[in-house]
Amino acid sequence: MTLTPELVALSVRPEPELGPEPGLTLLTDDELEALARRYDAECGSDPLWVFAYGSLIWKPDFDATAHMRASAYGWHRSFCLTMRAWRGTPQQPGLMMAMERGGRCDGVIYRIAEDNRPAQIRRMLFRELRFRQNAHMIRWITVDTAEGKKRVMAFWAGPSGPQTQRKLPLPDVAFILARACGHAGSCAEYLYNTVAHLEAFGIHDRNLWRLQDLVAQELKALHPAAAA
Repeated sequence: MTLTPELVALSVRPEPELGPEPGLTLLTDDELEALARRYDAECGSDPLWVFAYGSLIWKPDFDATAHMRASAYGWHRSFCLTMRAWRGTPQQPGLMMAMERGGRCDGVIYRIAEDNRPAQIRRMLFRELRFRQNAHMIRWITVDTAEGKKRVMAFWAGPSGPQTQRKLPLPDVAFILARACGHAGSCAEYLYNTVAHLEAFGIHDRNLWRLQDLVAQELKALHPAAAA
C-alpha cells in the first residue's frame, strides 16, 4: 500500500471528545433492548450472520463462532456519511463508510454466538447505531458464500438523510480523509485499517485501493518534510 503506517500517523492528532452531533439523541436502554429483541425474533431459529465490510472486519464488538467471505451483489462501499464527531470535528468533518446501491461488495460474514443472542445484538446496535435517528439503518440482505446464499444483517446499507453525501469523486473523498480526525482517530487510519484487513482476507477493493493511494499523496503534500 502507498498509505503506510508512517503516513497514517501524520493524520492523527489529539482532539477533545465533543459528545454527539447536534440533533442526535442516544437510544435509551429500553429502546436498545426492544430493538435487540425485535431483530432476534426476525432471525428466528436460523443462525444470525452479520455482514462486515468496514470496521466490523477488524474491530467486531460481538462474540462470533464462525466467519467466511461473502459477496453482496447490488451494493458497494462508499464514503458517504458525514461525521462531525468520532473521526471528525465540526470544523473538519470526516466521512464514514456505508453501502450504497449498485455493484458488488466483498466482505466477511460473522456468525453471532447463540449464547444470549439478544445481548450480542444489543452490543452491535450500540456500537453501530447508538442514536435514535439511526435506528432504521439496519437491513437484512442476501449474500453469496462458498456455502450458498445466506440472509445476513447489514448496517448502514442505503443510508439517507442530510448527513449523506452521494457520488463524491474519489479525489474529493481523499481530500477529506487526509485531513479529518476526531477523538477516536483519523479517517486515514480508518481507511488504512479497512484496506489492510480486507487484503488479509484476500479481498481487493479497486476503489479503496485507488483511494488509499490518493490519501497517501494528500498526506505527503500536507507534510512534505515528514514524508520525505
